[in-house]
Amino acid sequence: MAARLDSVSKFICENSDWTATNLQLQKLLYLAQMIYMGRNAGSRLVDANFEAWDYGPVEPNLYKKVRMFGSRPISDVFFKARQFKKDDARRTFLEEFCRDLLPKRAGELVEITHWDGGAWAKHYIPGARGIQIPDRDIALEYADRIADGHLKDEDD
Repeated sequence: MAARLDSVSKFICENSDWTATNLQLQKLLYLAQMIYMGRNAGSRLVDANFEAWDYGPVEPNLYKKVRMFGSRPISDVFFKARQFKKDDARRTFLEEFCRDLLPKRAGELVEITHWDGGAWAKHYIPGARGIQIPDRDIALEYADRIADGHLKDEDD
């Protein structure tokens, strides 16, 4: 079962010590979804629908919630968030994910999500919004990144 958008977003922001910006959170959320789906036979980490926007994949509901922060760090606006239990596999995944990807700068995250072989690139039309990135393409991006050497498999 996919986690709530607020729960995963808050987890990532808390682990960033509340330094994550809207741009960073969008890219991190997308990458977490992609990696999780790739490792879990297409099962979603988070109940989210990503769209192909100019600066990469964006979850529009999250964007509406945090756009008021602009390029400043996001404060806790995740009022519907639930805590992950200690033994929740999603929590374990997110802890590892945050350890590996939170140190990346916003520009690095944009570069990662703009990969030519990725799901965003397949659906992106400059200036357009509302173009959804299908889950099947997000899950396939993980396999494509592994095959092309752009991502290490969890077993490597």
